[in-house]
Amino acid sequence: MKYLIAGLGNIGSEYANTRHNIGFLVLDALAGASNTVFRSDRYADVAEIKHKGKTFILIKPTTYMNLSGNAVRYWMQHEKIPLENVLIVTDDLALPFGKIRIREKGSDGGHNGLKHITETLATQAFARLRFGISAEFSKGKQIDYVLGEWSEEERKTLQERIDHSVKAVLSFGLIGVTRTMNFFNTK
Repeated sequence: MKYLIAGLGNIGSEYANTRHNIGFLVLDALAGASNTVFRSDRYADVAEIKHKGKTFILIKPTTYMNLSGNAVRYWMQHEKIPLENVLIVTDDLALPFGKIRIREKGSDGGHNGLKHITETLATQAFARLRFGISAEFSKGKQIDYVLGEWSEEERKTLQERIDHSVKAVLSFGLIGVTRTMNFFNTK
């Protein structure tokens, strides 16, 4: 069984430690825990890990956030991965910092990466792991906040929350989205 895990973010060192790049950070931690490195390939940096008999294709789209759907569609087709085995890892302003919420499907919630994936795949019926970045910004400062680096307070527990997200990604492949939702959405 193969699973496609797409961590959303933007390429470039100026975005590396920003809230919007939490998808990249979660996949980096997942690959690192398996001593796997990413390689540059079509539309994405790609890594493959095996865990308990399952194969996880990890992609960090190099198309920038607003064109993430191109990478997701290409790698789904290239690896012959069905939609029900796709998980998108992304940031979410509507959730408190570090809280994760897994859903089988849903709207893009104003997130441009999810919006492009929905448009490209012509469906909202794909699983997503939303990582809360909260909404601690003044009116008109959303872009600066999302593209800003983690606060000192957030950095204290960021790795712990990333590790929790890694467990959720692996759970998605091992026990499915419904059981993973039941376990991780309550924590």
